[in-house]
Amino acid sequence: LSLYSSPARETKYVENPQTQLEEGVSHLRHAMEPYTAWCQVQWFCITSGSGSVTLSHDIKTLCSDFFSESYEFLQNPPAGFYPRLGVIGFAGIVGLFLARGSKIKKLVYPAGLMSIGASMYYPQHAVAIGKVAGTQLYDWSLQGYIAVESLWKDN
Repeated sequence: LSLYSSPARETKYVENPQTQLEEGVSHLRHAMEPYTAWCQVQWFCITSGSGSVTLSHDIKTLCSDFFSESYEFLQNPPAGFYPRLGVIGFAGIVGLFLARGSKIKKLVYPAGLMSIGASMYYPQHAVAIGKVAGTQLYDWSLQGYIAVESLWKDN
């Protein structure tokens, strides 16, 4: 062995394999890419006032008002808005982790947990939405009952 030279080492970079979570996030980003690009184009056209937008003037002003109001709201949110939003979003993520297996579970669990979290922070809104949803469900069930009854009597 020589004192002044060392054997040549061959190093090779090996990437760690992606985890299931990383693959899921990557798939979600690729799936949402056309929609985010469309939103970016629409936002640019609305904020810059470009005439190349195919939207009518009424829709354009409505979208512009919506985006500007949303931007102002997020710039000056009410006290405790972001912690509440974080809790509601975390409830949705917990729902995704609990919903293993069925695709129906993956829809119901996050939406259910997020609605429970939102109803804790905004009970008046939850009651109003519940009343409207209850009347809509009653109307739909009544229409279904009438349709089944008419089919039964026809046969």
